[in-house]
Amino acid sequence: MSELGLTLARLAFLGLLWLFVLATVLVLRRDLMQPAEARPIALGRTQRPAKPPRVKKTKSAKVRGAKLLVTEGALAGTVIPLGTVDITIGRAADSTVVVDDDYASSRHTRVFNVDGVWMVEDLGSTNGTWIDRTRITSPTALPAGVALRVGRTTLQLQK
Repeated sequence: MSELGLTLARLAFLGLLWLFVLATVLVLRRDLMQPAEARPIALGRTQRPAKPPRVKKTKSAKVRGAKLLVTEGALAGTVIPLGTVDITIGRAADSTVVVDDDYASSRHTRVFNVDGVWMVEDLGSTNGTWIDRTRITSPTALPAGVALRVGRTTLQLQK
């Protein structure tokens, strides 16, 4: 192989390495960034927060819970009373339930009440939020007694 061909191969390999490093940094940055309630845009205006998603009610999901019970994980046995305030679950220090789990995102999931129905919403986590054995992709009703999995932590809605 000529010296010119060898030099071009080395430069191409170096370029691919830098692309890999850049892609890795972008993925890590996206995972670590906090979602902002309102982001500034041009001319000092701010975006309005997104409207809450519309939720379909089902007859089987009209169970009203009073608490979340952690059944598996580092916080096993912990009881989180449910009220009118949204419950956030994740590794971030300002989450309602702080889980020390490598498989949970900073802001992993949110549990909230809509007309007496407890809903679960994944907040863009890397490993997903699971109800029983189903990964949720949109706000979903959380029936009482069914396992809600966030990383290695499992919770249950109790009456």
